[in-house]
Parts: sequence; structure tokens; C-alpha cells
Amino acid sequence: MTAAGSAHRPGPAGASRYPPIADHGLIGDLRSVALVDTGGTIGWYCCPRFDAPSVFASILDADRGGSFELAADLPARTKQFYFPDTNVLITRFFAADGVGEIQDFMPVVVAGSAEDGRHRLIRRVMCVRGSLPFRARVAPRFDYGRQSHDLSMRGGRAVFESPSLSLSLSASAPMETDGPDVWSEFKLTEGECAVFALDKLGDGVEPRSCPIAEAEEEFAATVAYWRRWLSTSRYRGRWREMVHRSALTLKLLTYAPTGGIVAAATTSLPEQPGGERNWDYRYVWIRDSAFCVYALLRLGFSEEAAAFMNFLSEHVSRDCGSPSGPLQIMYGIDGRTELPEVELSHFEGYQGSAPVRTGNGAVHQLQLDIYGALIDSVYLYDKMCQPISSDHWEEIHTLVDWVCDNWDQPDEGVWETRGGRKDFVYSRLMCWVAIERAMRMAGHRGLPADTPRWQRARDAIYRQIMRRGWSPRLRAFVQHFDDDVLDASILMMPLAKFVSPTDPKWLSTLDALGRTLVSDSLVYRYDPLASPDGLRGQDGTFSICSFWYVEALTRAGRLDEARLAFEKMLTYANHLGLYAEEIGQTGEQLGNFPQAFTHLALISAAFNLDRALG
Repeated sequence: MTAAGSAHRPGPAGASRYPPIADHGLIGDLRSVALVDTGGTIGWYCCPRFDAPSVFASILDADRGGSFELAADLPARTKQFYFPDTNVLITRFFAADGVGEIQDFMPVVVAGSAEDGRHRLIRRVMCVRGSLPFRARVAPRFDYGRQSHDLSMRGGRAVFESPSLSLSLSASAPMETDGPDVWSEFKLTEGECAVFALDKLGDGVEPRSCPIAEAEEEFAATVAYWRRWLSTSRYRGRWREMVHRSALTLKLLTYAPTGGIVAAATTSLPEQPGGERNWDYRYVWIRDSAFCVYALLRLGFSEEAAAFMNFLSEHVSRDCGSPSGPLQIMYGIDGRTELPEVELSHFEGYQGSAPVRTGNGAVHQLQLDIYGALIDSVYLYDKMCQPISSDHWEEIHTLVDWVCDNWDQPDEGVWETRGGRKDFVYSRLMCWVAIERAMRMAGHRGLPADTPRWQRARDAIYRQIMRRGWSPRLRAFVQHFDDDVLDASILMMPLAKFVSPTDPKWLSTLDALGRTLVSDSLVYRYDPLASPDGLRGQDGTFSICSFWYVEALTRAGRLDEARLAFEKMLTYANHLGLYAEEIGQTGEQLGNFPQAFTHLALISAAFNLDRALG
């Protein structure tokens, strides 16, 4: 293959201009992230926050998105890996004349330190054998390519200034300007190194260079940070490498200043190439974050759980008079409630998948399941970390009272369908979880609670699910009441301890799901032809559901099937152990990348399967 960067040059529209979604690694500093493809090009970077407008977005528009290309300037094959136990990404180039590598990382700044507010992306280029020529092209396109910028050279640095953001690029290699862009060509021999550092300017931060020695110190400090964090993991099971990569990925998706955890690092990577199922996931979903807390607690990471509890207390208001309930389904990483959905019509989208969207119109949907996910995570935090405060309990009490009054109404459901509200079984299930977990906390701690009322509501939900959520024809629990449509979210029933994993009704449901929605260990959410969701086109198998299936098999005692399904799922990870949201027909990764939902489900499935295997 040729050196990376060629895929992003102007050319005919089509897939060849866009590297596969899976051909990317992720780096970040707990405030923002960047995607680096296997050829060394950064095709996605938002500065200074996850949800800020993009600086590089060639993954969404090869011509107008902007990119940071850095590669060997001759034909070379490439390989990518993470520096062990870190989020430092290494891209290696193997050519006839030698071997080189790029070390990509973003130094992690401790909140409240003297460096707080600084954002730096470092690309350290090394020749490890022989000699190699390299080339770089830095082409920022600010505000999703909507803002032009001025470029000036100051003291050997390139300064890009737009109305909304200014960046400084320093390099130990010579740089030349080309209109709004900067390029560089240089040659390294064995043992030599070059450094490119991109810094955010403003807020009292002056431009500065990054000498080679300083880059080496930053590299060592970044490696030490990630290894120190990962060393607190308690997981010692069979799939340690994959579990720890998932944990490192979840940590990268955490916004340190508030403790919010974003659902994914990107926007508008398609669930179906060329289709319209393209959404912005750079926000804090209550459900996704709560599940992340569960997964991280399983591994022994309690600080992240505490930070998310603080996010809820400080940034999430609870207006019980709101038509969508006291909780929104998602918030901005700073706790903001308005996330208007906007289409970027000037972007062609990944492989022509339009529209490209920012914001998310589902923000004010009614999704009753979020109360169960949230209160379950609080229950686990109270049980596994430290008892929640009296203020937290009052907040939980308010939420449970609201659930008792409102559980028996249709909603949009866990999959955020746009086909109208229905009586989704999963939503009822998680309302049951919300009340049941709160009752456990109250009983264990002797906390004040309206126990008789809560118990009546809990038992009413149970009976309603058993009566109206069961299909005698399918002999299975179904997607919504009084119908015969299957849905993979029902896999949560035994995981949430609503039903015994060996209950005959559940085993019959598990078999029905296996016949209908499972394809070689991969699980579809539902059949949109049987249950229209208000959108055109199909989507792939949903990877969180595939890991739920593994866990359901595990709990049912079908360990051989569970282990085989799990091992198969691991083969669908990319070369770095990362997953997008979905898997397509030929095994390609689809949707936003990497996806927190998938990685947290991997952790849970691995933990429980490993324990069951002994």
C-alpha cells in the first residue's frame, strides 16, 4: 500500500477517498480526542472539547474537512499499535530503505494545575532503521470547514487564526506555507527524530515551541499517566488485554472538568453507508454514562463513578414538571440542556452519507429506561464504593416518586426511534429496576422511603410485563406490548435480575432471539420492517446487543455457546481492539467510533463469562 494521505486528496466521490472507519486509532487528553488512520493522517479533531467544532474532519468530507497528514514519502506498508497499557498511538512505516514510526499523543493536564487550559497534540516522528523521507501537510478547516483563517509564521512557528479559534504549530523540521496550509518535507536517518506540536492559543496561553527534548519528556509523562491509571484495575481474567483496552477507551471518552462521559468520539459516521442514519454522539447520555459507571466499577475504577455522580449533582437539574420528565436523556459535556440538531449541508459525509449533523434532536425525547440505568449505577456506587450522601438520596427519592407516577405511559424507547411512542417492554423493565434498586438502598441503609407506594408500583410493572409483554405465539418477551415483534433490548431482563436466567419463559425467549435476530454471534436490535422506526434504510448488527447476548448465554449456563460467541465478537474488533457502534454485512465497522456502549458491554460480558468459567 502507499503511504497514508493519498486517500484524502481531492478525487472522485467514493469509498476510496475515505479510509474504513475501523482503520483508525484514538488519542486524547480527557477533554478532546483525535482519530489517526493507519496511514498517519489525523482526519478528526475537535479543539478544545469533544463537542467543539472540528479543526480536522476529512473523515466527513475529504475536500472541505481538513486534515493533518504525516507519513513516509515513499511506498510503504503500515502497522499501528498502542504503546503497551497506554493511549499513546504508534504508526509504523515499513519501506525498502528503512523503518519509521509516528508516536501520536496528547499530554494529559491535571485540572487546577498551572498547565490547566493548555491543549497540545504532539506527533513525534522517528527513523528506527535505515533512512526514510517524510512529508507533512497541516490543513486545518475551522468550524466544520465554515470559517476561513489567516496563516502567519512567527519565530519559526506557524499560527493559524480563525474568528473562533487560534492554533500554533511548531516543528523541528523546516516548514513552508501553501495558501492556508503548511507543508514540510524532511529526511531522517536511523536514530533521528522530528517533532510536530499543535497548541491551542488564547486564555493567556502564549505560543511556544516543543523542542525534541521536551517532546520526549511529554511522551514519558503521558505514558506514565496512563500506566498509573490502568494499574488500579482489579481485572486479572482471561481477556485482560481486550478488557483493559476497553477501559482505556472509556477513560478517553471522559470529560475531566465535569466527569461527563460522551457516548462516542465522533458525529455522523453512518450506520448505513450512503444512508441518513447519521447522528452526533459527542454528548453525555444518562443511560450510556450510567452503564459506563457499572463497567468501570467492576474493574475497580471508583474515581470515574464519583466524578459522574458529581456531574449529576452539579449539572443536571430535575424539573419534575417537564413533559419529558425530571431527567433529559442526554446533556452537553458541561451540563447544558439545549443541543439543537443542525445539518452541515456543505459536507458530503463519510462515503457520501448525508446529512452530516451536529447536535441531537432526540434530546427532549421521553425515554423512561434512563431512570433504571441511572439508579442502578447509584445503587452499585453506594454498594461498591461509598454510601451516597443524604442530598443524593433526596434526589433519588424524587426521581423514584416521579417514576411511580409516570411509568405507565408510552415513550420513544432505548433506541431513540422516530416512529412515534409505544409501550416498550424495555422501558417498563428499567422503570422496575429504578424502583427495585432504590428499595434495596433504602432497606440496606435504613433510608427514608415511601416503601408501600414504591412496592405497589414495582409489582404492578412486573405483572404488566408478564401479562402484556409476553407473546404466546412467539413464546417470547417482545419489543412492545400486545405485539409479536422481537427486540434485543429484552436481553437485559436476566442481566437486570428481573427474571431468572433459567426461567422457562426466559430460555424460550433466548431461543427465539437466537433464531430471529442473531447472525453468527452478531445481534440485530430489531427488524425495522416488522417494527418501523421512522427512518429509511437498514442498520447493521448492534455490538452492545451482541455482548448482552454473550452475557445472557453465560447466565443461562450455556458457557460453551457464550465463550464461542464472545471469541467471535473479538474478531470483529479493529487492529487496536476498538469498536464502532455496529457491524455491517461483511464485518465492517459502522457508526460512530469508538462507541462507549460497545466497550462497556465487552467489559461486563468478559467479567461475567470469566467468573462463570472459573
